[in-house]
Amino acid sequence: MRELAPSTRMELQRGGKSPEQEEAEETFPREEPMRHRQGGKAASTSVVQRARFIAVAMGFVGLYLSMAGAVWAEPANGDVERGEAEFRNCIQCHKTGPGTGHGIGPNLHDVIGRRAGVLPDFRYSRALVAAGGLGLAWTAEALDAFIANPRQNVPGNRMSFRGVDDPQKRADLVAFLATLTGEAQARAVAVSDDVDGPATEIGASAMAIEGDSAYGEYLAAECLTCHQATGETDGIPGIVGWDRKVFIRALFEYKTNVRTHQVMQLMTTNLGDEEIAALAAYFETLDAQ
Repeated sequence: MRELAPSTRMELQRGGKSPEQEEAEETFPREEPMRHRQGGKAASTSVVQRARFIAVAMGFVGLYLSMAGAVWAEPANGDVERGEAEFRNCIQCHKTGPGTGHGIGPNLHDVIGRRAGVLPDFRYSRALVAAGGLGLAWTAEALDAFIANPRQNVPGNRMSFRGVDDPQKRADLVAFLATLTGEAQARAVAVSDDVDGPATEIGASAMAIEGDSAYGEYLAAECLTCHQATGETDGIPGIVGWDRKVFIRALFEYKTNVRTHQVMQLMTTNLGDEEIAALAAYFETLDAQ
């Protein structure tokens, strides 16, 4: 080791660098840490690099999970005839013919590709309108997911239906719904049983009465012990905002044992036409929240 000159020793004592250090740094330059100021504190390059690595890793995990979910959720091939038979469970709430109005749920004519919550003459839940505003459209894939579990798929919507677990049945239903457009409506109208004539309509006598909504509000106190005035469907179907004819039809179906529900059959037994018309008029005026 060579002896240092007096001037070099003095430079080192003042914090300087020896010739060997200067030569080494020229060959292997020291990497200065990049400093990012945040709240007055500096973060070194190594910290930033670790953060970037974690972010990228999480991105890959998210991409993998989304791809895995897409593969898992891929619907089966649907059969239109089986879907038509399965849809008979839906006709109590949904109509399908063009210009035939709505039931408890919206008309499903041309539903494929339609944005959620946009039919101007149907009272949707706020949750479904908001979902449509965020871009939800009824593609085959979106319908499959919604039919599987409506409450979970769009939390807060009023559809009082638990869903269809069987992916094949869902695929069949979607295949049938895809036919509800144009010339295919001739068959769809027959399936949806759209009959509104007074000669055959159940509850036609009550429908002919202009219900007193104030009287209906008085009678509704008993209904609201179970059904929520906000229209929520937490275990009990929502009845807020129903079309009066749909409401009257439903009560008469319980009254005449077409629908089987012990509590509802008991509640409707002593209701006359005037009372049912009044209840229908009152609940039609309410808006779901």
